[in-house]
Amino acid sequence: MTRPITIQTLNEHRVAGRAFSCLTAYDATMATLASDAGIEVLLIGDSLGMVLQGHGSTLPVTMDDMIYHTRCVARAATSSLIMADLPFMTNTTITQTLQAAGQLMQAGAHMVKLEGEAWLAETVTALARRGVPVCVHMGLTPQSVNALGGYRVQGRDSQQADAMLSAATALEQAGACAILLECVPGELAGRIRDLLNVPVIGIGAGPDVDGQILVMHDMLGATTGRPPRFVKDFMAEAGSISGAFRAYHEAVTTRSFPAPEHCF
Repeated sequence: MTRPITIQTLNEHRVAGRAFSCLTAYDATMATLASDAGIEVLLIGDSLGMVLQGHGSTLPVTMDDMIYHTRCVARAATSSLIMADLPFMTNTTITQTLQAAGQLMQAGAHMVKLEGEAWLAETVTALARRGVPVCVHMGLTPQSVNALGGYRVQGRDSQQADAMLSAATALEQAGACAILLECVPGELAGRIRDLLNVPVIGIGAGPDVDGQILVMHDMLGATTGRPPRFVKDFMAEAGSISGAFRAYHEAVTTRSFPAPEHCF
């Protein structure tokens, strides 16, 4: 039987310098195929609002949506670590966040993901003390797309970069088990990775991190409209969904993806 992937596994990969692959998943069939291809982390992302439900952003996604899809993925009984997003406005208070995180863990998640910066530190500590592993999503945070003025690269100027470095340190000290960086210059992502002792996962954050993640539909070439710069269509040459998953996993673990054209 394949050894289950745990937070400890990800830490072992990080220490050994072995990159690990992550991918969004929303149902049992695709979760099984992805895990069988070697994908270490499956994220039930609130991206489902866009790729499954047809919304223009992640904001309309509800807790009921997240619980349903987390249960679907968990039923696949894969060896992958299952991470689930807390949707928009479900972490306005610590009490609310604890309740929402508890629901996702009971649905089958092994870790929850929150979007935010240093202000999340108290919440992260409260979750960690209650046995809930936390990944904090920084940089371009889609739930804040209106406040950010669109889907823009974050951390380009020195003030933003210093704030992100400081926030990442504070969140690790607060108890975060992992940090996810989206649309961050590769040089800054590498600095954050070197500063921390927990795994750093990137999406559009260059090669110098511990793991890579993509939205499943994007890496299968099923993006509606123009794909983001950091996306590669692995289905184009693989010939099958399973083949695309295997190709993605191999490209991440051999660090041939992301290539320079996928980075900022």
